[in-house]
Amino acid sequence: MTVFHYFTREWRAMAQNENEAVDVLLVGAGIMSATLATLLKELDPGIKLEIAELRESGAVESSNPWNNAGTGHAGLCELNYTPQAADGSIDIKKAVLINTQFEVSKQFWAYMSGKPAFGSARDFINPVPHLSFVRGKDIPFLRKRFEVISQHHAFSHMEYSEERETLAKWMPLMMQARPADEAVAATRAENGTDVNFGALTNKLLAYLTTLPGTAVSYFQKVTGLKRTDSGWSVSIRNTQNGSTREVSARFVFLGAGGGALPLLQMSGIPEGKGFGGFPVSGQWLRCDNPEVVKRHQAKVYSQAEVGAPPMSVPHLDTRVVDGKKSLLFGPYAGFTTKFLKHGSFLDLPLSVRPGNLGPMLAVARDNMDLTRYLIKEVMQSQEQRLDALRKFYPDLDPADWRLEIAGQRVQIIKKDAKKGGILQFGTELVSAEDGSIAALLGASPGASVTVSIMLNLIERCFGEQARSAEWSSKLKEIFPAREKALQDDAELYRQISRQSDARLGLIDAQAPEATASAG
Repeated sequence: MTVFHYFTREWRAMAQNENEAVDVLLVGAGIMSATLATLLKELDPGIKLEIAELRESGAVESSNPWNNAGTGHAGLCELNYTPQAADGSIDIKKAVLINTQFEVSKQFWAYMSGKPAFGSARDFINPVPHLSFVRGKDIPFLRKRFEVISQHHAFSHMEYSEERETLAKWMPLMMQARPADEAVAATRAENGTDVNFGALTNKLLAYLTTLPGTAVSYFQKVTGLKRTDSGWSVSIRNTQNGSTREVSARFVFLGAGGGALPLLQMSGIPEGKGFGGFPVSGQWLRCDNPEVVKRHQAKVYSQAEVGAPPMSVPHLDTRVVDGKKSLLFGPYAGFTTKFLKHGSFLDLPLSVRPGNLGPMLAVARDNMDLTRYLIKEVMQSQEQRLDALRKFYPDLDPADWRLEIAGQRVQIIKKDAKKGGILQFGTELVSAEDGSIAALLGASPGASVTVSIMLNLIERCFGEQARSAEWSSKLKEIFPAREKALQDDAELYRQISRQSDARLGLIDAQAPEATASAG
């Protein structure tokens, strides 16, 4: 792969003769673009960059706290990250990876929290225990999962119980009025967190605007992407006044959530051929009654139904948004042809191309379980939604809960040599061979591992600089330990996690036995 070369004043001057010029143009003002832009400015303060956002402010779509399907993912409670094989063995590799990726995110946030212009980390991250909860026939699986995963140092603080007295202390709301003969079990990781990625995004954007050579522009719609000898010419229309402009950029990042796929297709790069998108919408039941909220201080995940996408694993969460606690239950999946919550119903049909039609048809053929699941979810009544919640909270009062629309998730459809096409859950970074443009596709776990994804992008698209002494030194300052080292070295993991947690205000730095946070 051709490495991304250093930016030069000469190139900027040449490009400025015809239109606006930046070194880096980022499309979309969500957590991905805000993180990448901040990292690049820390690595090279001289880089000139712009973030162009379609909406009126940052973090309106997937990064908005009420649109997230889950936050603070660290593999502590998400049972779909630890699948059980036919022979009964439990695979914890994905949980370990997600956990250490979240630790990398925490290192970056801890670094930023040391900057006066960034402000307090408690504006976006708070300690909230993470629990896995199962009933009846799923208890042996959870017990086996605990036995395996608690042997790894990243999960050594995890607890397991089938004792109702203990469970009532861990999750009093959920155990209240539960039938005495119902067998239940749970694991608890007291060191979990709740993250408001909307608040984090806007803190990063506010910090960026204090730096020279940085612009964050709103009501900006990208209408064209054209290759040039020195990068990309990007056509942008102001949706408020209709004015248009051309921006020359050496590097373009398409971080527009569900809107990234159409932009990738617009670029025409060969690496983007064959990708399609399958939009999945979501709904929540939300409770703001303080008397109910105060009796549940946890994120509690359970098992998903057969055919359900990963972001539809049922969970009852404590959420902390703007200093106020609420409870969310869901998500209930749905289907729409929009790629963004504020998008167009034409998004899906307009994304169909000759190159991705085959994979999309193959996915439709091979995912009937998902189709049936979505149809069932869409047809649910409010009483049926409440019945799902009663499995978590038997003694609920329907008057305390209201239905809200969550954000859009566009799952990746890609070519597959054997099946013709597959539906991929997760995220995928797609970049041009010369490293001049990259797009982030997909969904969960997304925001929680943003920093690892963006570091991967920097290494892929800015390879020469990333290997330079200056950038390497700065990266080591921000990230004392990356994923592999954290996975392999128990003492290093504990040291780095504790250091990050202290800087983020999650633990008392003076407490000798303070428990490090991992989620």
